[in-house]
Amino acid sequence: MPIYFQQLVQGKYDVKTGDYADDYVSETMRYASVMDTRTETMRLVYGGIRQGSLTAHIQNHYAEDFDRIRVGEKIYTVDFSRKLRTKQSFVLSEVQKNG
Repeated sequence: MPIYFQQLVQGKYDVKTGDYADDYVSETMRYASVMDTRTETMRLVYGGIRQGSLTAHIQNHYAEDFDRIRVGEKIYTVDFSRKLRTKQSFVLSEVQKNG
């Protein structure tokens, strides 16, 4: 399943207009194995059960800077990441939208 590593990029200053360009989100797609986080893992990471937590595994390591991960239409923050020899895993929690 595709997941998208997102980086929030601030708009650049335009000398001619004196304004900043709009901020935007840069995305990099990787294929991952995505599943609900196991209860034991949630207890280790959060100290209890958390609704909407996912675990994603990618082949190799993701070395670029990123702020969050999008899975489908939902946005997640990385609560825990672990690099293994040939893959990397992420424990994710859904970002709650305001309003």
